[in-house]
Amino acid sequence: MARAATTTDAFNAVAEPRRREILDALAGGELAVGDLTELLGLAQPQVSKHLRVLREVGLVEVRDDGRRRLYRVNAAPLRAVHDWVGRYERLWNERFDLVDDVLDELAQAEAQAHTESETGRGD
Repeated sequence: MARAATTTDAFNAVAEPRRREILDALAGGELAVGDLTELLGLAQPQVSKHLRVLREVGLVEVRDDGRRRLYRVNAAPLRAVHDWVGRYERLWNERFDLVDDVLDELAQAEAQAHTESETGRGD
């Protein structure tokens, strides 16, 4: 089966972990390619390739500053990703609450067993 193009939309573009790292880095403000390579420990061609994909889907904008090109996040296309993920927030919160309940029960049982073993009432 052919792999889906990563440049079709924001969802495909952010599916790649390195692109998410780049977006995270750019969330703090504009950075040049050299800054990104140093920050992320990637080779310049890798960073440039990921930036090209992010630019093509509109997630990153670039401006010239003398000889440097500065990249920044364009958050508008991320809105679709945010809205989609938001629909699952309640579901995940409910599941995490259930896990918290089980962990609390286990912790209480462990504490009770520890207390009983110290007092010699473990029979």
